[in-house]
Amino acid sequence: MADTHHDVLDPATGEVVRTVRATTVAEVDAAAARATRAQVQWAAAAPADRARLLRRFAAVVDDHLEELARLEVLEAGHTVGNARWEAGNVRDLLDYAAGGVERLNGRQIPVPGGLNVTILEPLGVVGVIAPWNFPMPIAAWGTAPALAAGNAVLLKPAETTPLTALRLAELALVAGLPEHLFQVLPGAGDVTGNALVEHPGVAKIVFTGSTRVGKSIMATCADRVKRLTLELGGKSPNIVFADADLDAAAAATPMSFLDNSGQDCCARTRILVQASVYDRFLDLLAPAVESVVVGDPSDEKTQMGPLISRTQLERVRGYVPDGATAIRGTAPDGPGFWFPPTVLTDIAPDAPAACEEIFGPVAAVIPFEDEEDAVRLANATEYGLSGSLWTRDVARALRVSRAVRAGNLSVNSHSSVRYWTPFGGYKQSGLGRELGPDALTAFTETKNVFISTEA
Repeated sequence: MADTHHDVLDPATGEVVRTVRATTVAEVDAAAARATRAQVQWAAAAPADRARLLRRFAAVVDDHLEELARLEVLEAGHTVGNARWEAGNVRDLLDYAAGGVERLNGRQIPVPGGLNVTILEPLGVVGVIAPWNFPMPIAAWGTAPALAAGNAVLLKPAETTPLTALRLAELALVAGLPEHLFQVLPGAGDVTGNALVEHPGVAKIVFTGSTRVGKSIMATCADRVKRLTLELGGKSPNIVFADADLDAAAAATPMSFLDNSGQDCCARTRILVQASVYDRFLDLLAPAVESVVVGDPSDEKTQMGPLISRTQLERVRGYVPDGATAIRGTAPDGPGFWFPPTVLTDIAPDAPAACEEIFGPVAAVIPFEDEEDAVRLANATEYGLSGSLWTRDVARALRVSRAVRAGNLSVNSHSSVRYWTPFGGYKQSGLGRELGPDALTAFTETKNVFISTEA
């Protein structure tokens, strides 16, 4: 069968920047066999040696931070500032995971008649299927703790964004990681991805992407009783109470849904505003949205770049009908996949744009009456990934944080993701948690050993 190749496009221009050969099913099988052999040796290495190599990997990433960032700009259309942060996040996560290698402790549990201990053992080979919206950091979310726990990793990047993943695999070898321990397998989801999910030698799948695809992967893993972590869609609320600092809330709102051109599962695309301050908030929000700088992602002043593809552009357009009442920013004309910042201001809470994940720079503003109404609207979605709430009332902040069914909430801010705190969703936003102090244990089996002390 002839080799299949995939063109990588620059989203800012629509031009082909690289052609990458896709991994065949047979090559996935061969890669899994190589990874299995490499994993046995890696797991047998002294924990201090594994930690040292992961820290060296982090240092090599840091040495190539600007190169990786520019690759991310080229393949994903991210602003250069965001891309530098993403490369730095890979570095920091490798460092953080390395710190857990020597602290991956079991327990001694009191029992009669002997000694009982638990041992945390690596799973073996882990498959990581990364998305196109944050190619570098999300790939590292699975790869770094899996390696730290003693596993081998097969990483399948998205078809549109394989370049940073391929470069990271090269840098791993530069850092001295064993050959075949970390392999990157570019290719289509329905070929390379499926082969990875179905492979009997892959012990766990880590998938970030759409809820639809996640359900399909979950069904396949269930048939094989294969371990699984899913980070899926979102339709996150941004709740603004009347007692909030409205100036601060309005100023922070645009980038809460425009960061990465809205291609973010955590994007706060449902802006819920207490009715008594609704008009005042819109007056403050309009200039903040209109002032967002949209353009060349390699320009240091740019705040928002293009969408990833023409397909995604057409999807976003479909949610904004002609003549819709909206606050709009501006976007470049001409080549590339551009859509302006858009806030729909006259929309029913059950309209598609208010309920469905758009994955673009579009949000809806919806009024609410009181705290109970705000919580009802916030929870009126199949998703539960993240959200924000703005209030000066500490008691209200605690009540609403407990009431909103989402895995990651911020009070008077829009921060969702830190590599040292857990991340994941409720409901159809996913399964399991990534990042944080327990990340390594998600890539281990717990073995219980009892040793009798009785004659």
